[in-house]
Amino acid sequence: MRRPRSEPASGNLFEAEAPRPLADRLRPTSLADVIGQDHLLGPDGPIRRMVESRTLSSLILWGPPGTGKTTIARLLAHETELHFESLSAIQGGVADLRRVFDAARERRAMGKGTLLFVDEIHRFNRAQQDAFLPVMEDGTIVLIGATTENPSFELNGAILSRSQVFVLKALDDGTLSVLLERAEAHVGRPLPLTDDAREALRGLAGGDGRYLLNLVEQVYTVRSGRALDVEAMGQVLTRRLPSHDKAGDGHYDLLSAFHKSLRGSDVHAAHYYAARMVVAGESPEAIFRRLACAASEDVGMADPQAMVQVITAWQAFERIGWPEGRLFLAQAISYVATAPKSNASYMAFEAATGLARETSHVPPPLNILNAPTKLMKELGYHSGYRYDHDYPDAYAGQEFFPEEARRGGTPELYRPNERGFERDIRKRLDYWAAQKASRRSS
Repeated sequence: MRRPRSEPASGNLFEAEAPRPLADRLRPTSLADVIGQDHLLGPDGPIRRMVESRTLSSLILWGPPGTGKTTIARLLAHETELHFESLSAIQGGVADLRRVFDAARERRAMGKGTLLFVDEIHRFNRAQQDAFLPVMEDGTIVLIGATTENPSFELNGAILSRSQVFVLKALDDGTLSVLLERAEAHVGRPLPLTDDAREALRGLAGGDGRYLLNLVEQVYTVRSGRALDVEAMGQVLTRRLPSHDKAGDGHYDLLSAFHKSLRGSDVHAAHYYAARMVVAGESPEAIFRRLACAASEDVGMADPQAMVQVITAWQAFERIGWPEGRLFLAQAISYVATAPKSNASYMAFEAATGLARETSHVPPPLNILNAPTKLMKELGYHSGYRYDHDYPDAYAGQEFFPEEARRGGTPELYRPNERGFERDIRKRLDYWAAQKASRRSS
């Protein structure tokens, strides 16, 4: 495949003859050749419309590795006739930015625009990101930033307000199949794999086109008269580490999927996401913390034992450790996922917080306040208080809310449902409400 038109050919003969990775040799030479991102680059895609109207603005390309962010940036520079500059936020600093900006200003003075591609832009700190603002504002550069992290959390709001964020998708199985076919056409012979091994190879890529082509290169090194099956291919390939950045979105995405599986009572999915995190090297404490949150927020008083189970399993894990510790983790996951669910306690505190904000200036009723001094007794503190244990069922039916907080009736903040233990709590609350009503009327 010919060299992409957005890359100038090297003037060094030896460099031109040097071996290049298959992923580099297969780089698309036009936006039409980029696969897997039709929602952005297809006939009705927003990036395609920008190119056709010659109104390219600064962009943030957010997506997983190997989805074409660098390639798209290079081709955008070519198709809009902008000078292409590239920086890596991992290796570059303020001095590199100044050099690029100065060159872009000189170029602009001669009527030539500059597209600056910044890979891993989220690695720049806030002060470094601020350096982009003036040159974006006055049109010195068109910024194309690439990131695998959520821009909302990692990029300055000022940069986001001057850019459009586009999300790139991981390559699906069909797109990866097309990529394999392109590789075979370029090499000139089919991959020596069985159909099952070919499918497994696409699965190993995890939606990463660059990684898939790296695997293809390894497979092509095998000189065998027969097609490799899955087991034989596994012996040839190096193992791909699970995709899970403990400091980035992968970490929070899996924790979110885990928590929602617990909440949704899908014990199978809960075990799956917990196992993915363990395989990826996640701290077991992080998983137990999420279990404890779910045991309170989503199970709550529907089964108060859920919290006991989680904390007990957590303590057992800390005492015994791996590998036996996985037994305690598994038990806690099973318990929380299959427990009856109620968020009534959580919602009660949310409602109470709202009411507290509205009535924070209101003192509690005097009768439920202690009167440690003579003056306080004279002012009515503790006067009329009824000691609940002196009454049947240890319930006196007195009022604890200040008057301003119970306009329209005593607030019912905690509303248990009919699931699990909360069914019994509901009966108690209804009984006490009836007792209070009868004592008021008597």
